[in-house]
Amino acid sequence: MPTVRYGDRTIDCERGDILREVLLDAGVVPHNGNAKRVNCRGHGTCGTCAVAVDGPTSAPTARERWRLDFPPHDAGTGLRLACQTRVEGDLTVAKFPGFWGQYTDDPPLIDDE
Repeated sequence: MPTVRYGDRTIDCERGDILREVLLDAGVVPHNGNAKRVNCRGHGTCGTCAVAVDGPTSAPTARERWRLDFPPHDAGTGLRLACQTRVEGDLTVAKFPGFWGQYTDDPPLIDDE
């Protein structure tokens, strides 16, 4: 059973679970600010659930690659959309500041900042 580490939280999940759902089910919101209320609800179109992921995951979907190559995101940052990412093993997840979590040069947010 894989675990997802987010800040000081450790969340158990099943292999193949969608990362966004794993986080939400554990009470961790992968969106910042108003994006907690205004987002695409997991369709991969808004980009507000972008997170840094370290560990085994599914390959990026075509929709995810498109969205993360569209401003304000930059495909070179290596971020993933939590709504399009499947957990394939133990992961460490970090969320960055900004409406879309796009400020990757800043320190990651801890828990629900």
